[in-house]
Amino acid sequence: MRDIKRQWLIRILAGGILGMAAYLLLAWLTQPGSLFGVPLSFDFTFCYNSHVPETLGAVLGFLLWFAFGAETAVATLPFADAGGSLLRRSALHFALMALTLWAWAVLNFSPEPWPGLALTFLFPFTLIYLLVWLGRWVGWYAEVAAIREKLGLAPGPSLFKWRETLPYFFFALLLCDVLPFVLRALDARDVPVLTGLLLPYLLLPVGGFFSGLSLGKRQGFCPLYPPFCALCYLPVVFLLFNSSALFHCGVVFCAALAGGLAGAASARHKKAPPAAGER
Repeated sequence: MRDIKRQWLIRILAGGILGMAAYLLLAWLTQPGSLFGVPLSFDFTFCYNSHVPETLGAVLGFLLWFAFGAETAVATLPFADAGGSLLRRSALHFALMALTLWAWAVLNFSPEPWPGLALTFLFPFTLIYLLVWLGRWVGWYAEVAAIREKLGLAPGPSLFKWRETLPYFFFALLLCDVLPFVLRALDARDVPVLTGLLLPYLLLPVGGFFSGLSLGKRQGFCPLYPPFCALCYLPVVFLLFNSSALFHCGVVFCAALAGGLAGAASARHKKAPPAAGER
């Protein structure tokens, strides 16, 4: 129990420090004149359109980003080993992260109407959280299959690991075929930000990489998953976009490939025997 508490404390502190560093970098990169002005100046602000005093806004901003970084860091730790507890604690964790992000958005963009803030910040965050959580759930499902295999309850690896990849095929269908149509239904007609920017440059790379990473860590490199993601997205290109959006297929293919290779490398590293002289 003491080791578990120590692990959580280390994650919280490390994530909080990284969160504050990310906030400092974000403020430096986005404030006019701080990076692209001549001469280079470090005189930048921490709030964008907020009416709070600058000092108070900086303090609150650092506190909120510390909290968000800490919440992100503990997200990689197991919340529970039972289904009901896992769902409840995952919902609580999501609510805390969403509340932290919402507080920072209100602090910095208080004059903006709340529907615009929710669409700009909370909606992309919710989609990313769901994609990562579903990717982890599929990974847990694969671990159960691996345990069954070790107990002699399942056959050995299939050709090109198609059977091991099968649970992730459903996640790929959700990411590449269902999500684009949901975003199109919610998108603006004049400026399709959700399908034109959010989908190809954020959701596809994040969903493809982390699902491939989960698959690679549990099953080794599975060569069918990246091309399957690209093929799943191909009809969407012509149903929702045109040939100019074919690079979307390349985005999700490369993201799934990179995640699969990284996961397989991590799995091999964990299984490698200790070097001479190491215990």
